[in-house]
Amino acid sequence: MYKKKIPLQRYWTTRYLLTILIGLIIMAVVSALWIRHTTLENRLHMMEFMAAETANRLVANEEPVIPPLNEVPGLFSERGHLMDMESSPSIYIADLRGNVLANNRPQSSLKQFDLSLLNHSKEVIKLSEGKEHEPFYVVKKPIEFDSVSLGWVVITETEANLTKVNQEYQQLTIMIVTLALLGWGAVYILSRKLSKPIKEVSKAAEQVRKGNYEVDLPSDAKAEEVDELIHSFKEMSQQLQRLETIRTELLAGVTHELKTPVTSISGLLQAIDEEVVNGEEAREFLKITLKETAKMRTMVEDLLAFNSFAANAVPLKMEKHSINKLVTDSVYQWEAGQTVDGLTVEVKLFHNDAIIHVDAVRLQQIMTNLLNNAKQSIVPPGKIEVGITESAETLQIDIRDTGEGIPKEEQTLIFERFYRGHGKKYKVGGLGLGLPFSKMMAQAMNGDLELIESTPLGTVFRIRLPKID
Repeated sequence: MYKKKIPLQRYWTTRYLLTILIGLIIMAVVSALWIRHTTLENRLHMMEFMAAETANRLVANEEPVIPPLNEVPGLFSERGHLMDMESSPSIYIADLRGNVLANNRPQSSLKQFDLSLLNHSKEVIKLSEGKEHEPFYVVKKPIEFDSVSLGWVVITETEANLTKVNQEYQQLTIMIVTLALLGWGAVYILSRKLSKPIKEVSKAAEQVRKGNYEVDLPSDAKAEEVDELIHSFKEMSQQLQRLETIRTELLAGVTHELKTPVTSISGLLQAIDEEVVNGEEAREFLKITLKETAKMRTMVEDLLAFNSFAANAVPLKMEKHSINKLVTDSVYQWEAGQTVDGLTVEVKLFHNDAIIHVDAVRLQQIMTNLLNNAKQSIVPPGKIEVGITESAETLQIDIRDTGEGIPKEEQTLIFERFYRGHGKKYKVGGLGLGLPFSKMMAQAMNGDLELIESTPLGTVFRIRLPKID
């Protein structure tokens, strides 16, 4: 069943927003608990201050008795605003026996405090009268005159009133909502910036899929990964365009390369069949026909061999050989089948010789192809040097020529299958499989084939082969 996909911008916006909301909710809960705790602590400290200040007022007359309470101005009035509360806490004046002498709650039915409460070591006590009643706090301070206790100032308030901070919670809510909106806006903008180039790459990919390789993508992306994605896609589309051109040229090249010998063979055989030629001339026509047949067979064999290697269908006969002997034999056999007028071939063997593990036939094929390419690039007089060197892990066979070199713009394409340089395709026949096939064979033997350098003064190819431990 097809599952509907979500646009990238919406996908990341919703998930980032969800993450922000979860974080803000956690922050809001922690902040609310912290506000509640600090508010409770501050108001309890303020109640202690109020109790001490009230006790001091009662003994301000310099007499060792509690004065008539109506003679102490402002004793109970305007206490709630000191703690920033909507209502004032309950304030009681009690004697040493716990009898309530006065309070700021005329309607209160409390007449006496338990002496165990008054004599408790703590000045701030939390009490609860049961599950049906909410907890409340009792703050007490002694009324003393010259170290003589006269009574108690007791202040009580419920925990709910002490922790009630509507204004702070409102401010916290406004802050959380503001942060959520700002966070959502930031996430939306960032997601849009991130998704925009990706959308453009997606549209460009759709164009490439339809065969349009001329894509227009921005090249000023600030994000490193997005910039790399865009550049990689551009390079990929350019490479696909080149491969499409190569494919088109391949079809034309294969058609031309196969059509030419077929046309020649057909014309020659028709001339013989119609007795246009006879005798010695007819035999010469047959020789030409056989050469054209061999040429066509070689091209077909190249195609079959390349496809077999590409499918890993050709087994290798890996054996140990002397590298000096293999190189010497390969160059000798190549020279024996060539016309090398005006061409000098020089071989520089490895100073200590070495044993390598390779397929001798395949290595000879690689060298033959490289030597043929070198010869084709040289305008006599010229020179080919074959040298053997070593590195830390490999033995290297370098084939250097004094030919005209490979144009710089073609050097990255020479190992592409069916690719033939513009200069070579009109001078030398073939399907453009020589170098790709040679590289494939080298890699099959755990080695490699590389173009080291190519200038108008010459070209150097290198065959790398692993050393035997």
